[in-house]
Amino acid sequence: MIKKIIIENLQNNLIKVLFILFIFKINPCLAKETLTLDYNNTKVFLEGDFIQGGLVKGKTDNNISLKLKKRLLRKTPKGLFVIGFGRDHPQTANLSLKINQKWITKNINIKKRVYKTQIINGLEKKMVTPPKSFYDRIIRENKVIKEIRNLDSDIDFIFQKLNWPAKGIISGVFGSQRILNGKPKRPHYGIDIAAKKGTSVIAPIESIVRMAEKDLYYTGGTIMLDHGHGVTSVYSHLSLINVNVGDKVKKGQKIGEIGSTGRSTGPHLDWRINWFLERLDPALLVP
Repeated sequence: MIKKIIIENLQNNLIKVLFILFIFKINPCLAKETLTLDYNNTKVFLEGDFIQGGLVKGKTDNNISLKLKKRLLRKTPKGLFVIGFGRDHPQTANLSLKINQKWITKNINIKKRVYKTQIINGLEKKMVTPPKSFYDRIIRENKVIKEIRNLDSDIDFIFQKLNWPAKGIISGVFGSQRILNGKPKRPHYGIDIAAKKGTSVIAPIESIVRMAEKDLYYTGGTIMLDHGHGVTSVYSHLSLINVNVGDKVKKGQKIGEIGSTGRSTGPHLDWRINWFLERLDPALLVP
């Protein structure tokens, strides 16, 4: 009995050490980059990760209109806003500011990333290439997910600092090209945290629950949280869901438990973050 307890403690400590080492590897806690843009003496201050998969927070005068490409940006009463750059974002982003009824555009350089390849075998055939009988279901589910990702709510939780939603071993990283049962598929848009079934999943910041589904085709038990200004996060393959749609959850509050539901080969959390339809790297947003 004592030997069993000692072994379990060693295993738990090993998981913690591996988790910490991985965090330093993918995000060595370097200071975020800063950039100041001058639009005819009107300043826009930016801070964040100017890289594919990065999120940048900004500040300017509250009475100034801003847009990234064609998207008009929401601002807080203090002039705060966020912008995001997806996995394959071009190496230039166009941030425009409206002065005297005229739009002025500045270019922002976005760093290009090189992504890994991840090979996953052992999946059920229907999870790699779904039978046609499931197409309607998948389309319906994806439509709801897309609607939630397109939300532009005025809550401003995204300006808080995020924490990791679970502890475990990182088994999959953002952006990796996936080979499923030997077939090339879409890239992975999140981080996989492998841990025992039943491991707690917590809210990384304050949020509003927009989805709490027990059985989506691909992602099984799934929660979607809204952090405001177009930023949402997704928690997939859950074995248990502790929240309901419309709930306001606090930072650190338990929202579910890790499982292996949906397209999965073992217990893990697939954690994703979006800025509208742009896929972001969660590892860049946590300490």
